[in-house]
This record gives sequence, structure tokens and C-alpha cells, in this order.
Amino acid sequence: MKKLVTSILSLAVVAIIGFAAPAFAEEAKGDAHAEGGTPHYPIHHPKQESWSFAGPFGHYDKAQLQRGLKVYSEVCSACHSMNLVPFRMLEHLGYSDAQVKAFAANYEVQDGPNGDGEMFTRKAVPSDHFPSPYPNPEAAAAANGGAAPPDMSLLAKARGVTRGFPQFIFDIFTQYQEGGPDYIYSLLTGYQDPPAGVEVAEGTHYNPYFANAAALAMAQPISNDQVTYEDGTPQTVDQYAKDVAAFLMWAAEPHLEERKRTGFMVMVFLVIFTGLVYLTKKSVYANKEH
Repeated sequence: MKKLVTSILSLAVVAIIGFAAPAFAEEAKGDAHAEGGTPHYPIHHPKQESWSFAGPFGHYDKAQLQRGLKVYSEVCSACHSMNLVPFRMLEHLGYSDAQVKAFAANYEVQDGPNGDGEMFTRKAVPSDHFPSPYPNPEAAAAANGGAAPPDMSLLAKARGVTRGFPQFIFDIFTQYQEGGPDYIYSLLTGYQDPPAGVEVAEGTHYNPYFANAAALAMAQPISNDQVTYEDGTPQTVDQYAKDVAAFLMWAAEPHLEERKRTGFMVMVFLVIFTGLVYLTKKSVYANKEH
């Protein structure tokens, strides 16, 4: 009994430390930044949102993904490509083949060479990938103050902020894998005026959720009522950020639902198999002396 109580108390202490550590770290980073010390980035840890695809039984909300696609195509695609995502994948969002063809035709891609050995431009087809609005990385950098906008194909998997000890241990049990969408959402909704005493370089914009510095070159890309939703969903920066973050998660991991279903079936199999092995062991050694 004494050992049981000790174990419970130990787990309680670890849990308290696990939940308190991020708060202390957040406060320490904020204090360092405010006092002119050496801050750690991001200054604020990304806000942890509630996502339909979170957890072992998570799934994508197709209506949200369609809205996110709309935000990407009307706003983000002006600077960012998704060169690993083919248009045909949009059928997974509930669009028909004809709708996908019509959507792809809104984009132009370079093809060739033709019979004369020259490259040419044509309308995109479902087998093409979301193209870059720039002909090459150098042109992209020149048009954006020297920094080429990143490709968004894997952004939701690449931009997760590292969670320190012991938080990452709890993440194993809670199945927290949404650091990328949380970061994208927080960044898009985190633009604000710099606090007193904090200076940012000319041409940059203060955002305490940016992973690499206190400010970034990209200005706030979205505003209220910028994108029209036909389904009556609120047309706010907060909603746009959630929808495009969810869409980018799908773009980075379109087979997430299948992976989680397979993982669940594997776990069920392992539990049953373990039970059968145990019963077999009991049966084999039942009449043997030890």
C-alpha cells in the first residue's frame, strides 16, 4: 500500500511539473524579452487549438478543408507554392473530377519543350501540382525583400515548435501531433504592435509567435471579410487561420485518417495477441512444477 501511494504521489508531481513547466518557460521568455535580455524564439508558445484531426480517432472536416483551400487559393497562392500536392488530390476533399479539372484550369504551368525545342505555358490539369507564382527561387526572393516564400506542401509538418521535457513525454500518451497547425494558426493571428522598448527592423512586422525572430518580413496576409464563405461560416481572421492551417495539415499528410485507422487495428491485434500468448503460457505450464 505504501509503495502504491508513493507511486501515485510521484506521478502527481511529474504531472504538475509537466503542466507548469511550459507556463514558467513562457513567463521567463516574456520577461527576458521585456527586460532587453536574450529572448528565445518563439517569444510566446503557439496556442493549442482543438482540431477535428487530433487524437487517435481524429478525422478531417471536409467542409473546413474546402474553406482552407479557398483561403489558400485566394490569398496564400499569391506568394506560396505547393509543388508536392497534385490537383487530383482535391477529389479527397469531396470535389468531383469535373470540379477538379475546372479548378486546375485556373492555374498556368510551364511545359515543354515543344517540337521547336521551346518551353511553353498551358493551363494546368489534375495531374499537375500547385505551381509557384514565380519562375524561379531568385525571382521569388527578389519580389519579397530577399527572402523567398517557403513552399507550403509540408509546412504543417515542418513548422511544429519543439516542446521540451517533460511535455514531450505526455505528448506520447495524448497523441499530440498538431504542433504545425497550432503554429500556423498562432502566427496568422499573432500580429500585433511591438511592446514598449522593443524595436523591429524596418520592413518587418512584430509577431511573438514567429519561430526565428521577434518579427518577420511577411505582413499580416489576411483580414476580416477578405475571403467569401458560401456556407455562412464567420469570415474572420481567426476562422481563416484555422481553416487554412487545417488545409495545410491535410496537404502535408493526406493519408492521416488511414494511418490512424491502421494504427488502431494494429493495437487491437496486439492486445488480443498478447492475451492469447498469456493464456497459452498458462495452459502449457499449468501442470508443471516450478
